[in-house]
Amino acid sequence: MLSVGLVSADLMALGADVDRLEKAGAIVAHFDVMDGRYVPTITVGPPFIKAVKTAMLKDVHLMIEEPGASVADYVAAGADLITVHPDACRHPHRVLQQIGRTRHVRDADRPIVRGVALNPGVAVTTIEPLIDEIDLVMLVAINPGFPGQTFLPATLGRIDAVLRIVAASGRDILIAVDGGITKANVGQLAGRGVDMVVTGSAVFDGDMGANIDAMTRALRGQDGPSRV
Repeated sequence: MLSVGLVSADLMALGADVDRLEKAGAIVAHFDVMDGRYVPTITVGPPFIKAVKTAMLKDVHLMIEEPGASVADYVAAGADLITVHPDACRHPHRVLQQIGRTRHVRDADRPIVRGVALNPGVAVTTIEPLIDEIDLVMLVAINPGFPGQTFLPATLGRIDAVLRIVAASGRDILIAVDGGITKANVGQLAGRGVDMVVTGSAVFDGDMGANIDAMTRALRGQDGPSRV
């Protein structure tokens, strides 16, 4: 599935872009939260995420220092999935447990999906001591915080390594890839065991429906029209 980065939308016409995404069949909206400390860029926070009215799942990627201090704010903003960077947490295990104790703001019976994001310079074995507290592993395929970067080919081998760790754990953990993914290269991820791909400008540049359909087809290795 695709998780579409809303930071790439037209923020002066965000409501219209969200409507267009929903009509195009998008089911996950991705929010890149940057604090100017963990990464040099500053983007959005809980008020922005809460203000986005959508039926899409809210996928919140926290590129911030010590995210545990603000987890409750992102839950209150409607997050369905929260991903943190273990190298941004003094106690990543505790932060993941904290997220695990929370429940969705609109459905108290539904837990928040817990994700761990690994930058290119962070070893995939970092997830091993955290594995029992993880629902998703996101491999970041660029150096975070800078736009316009290209997909790092070494990510493909890192996907394989994460899949081996997950298989050995016996747990059902989703695999996601984020960064530098376009219509031209998304097909490289087809058949590699990836569950979710995060992309932004590749969807918003032109016909959203056609872009989503083309990328979904490429991920599934399909030649015909996508049914998703």
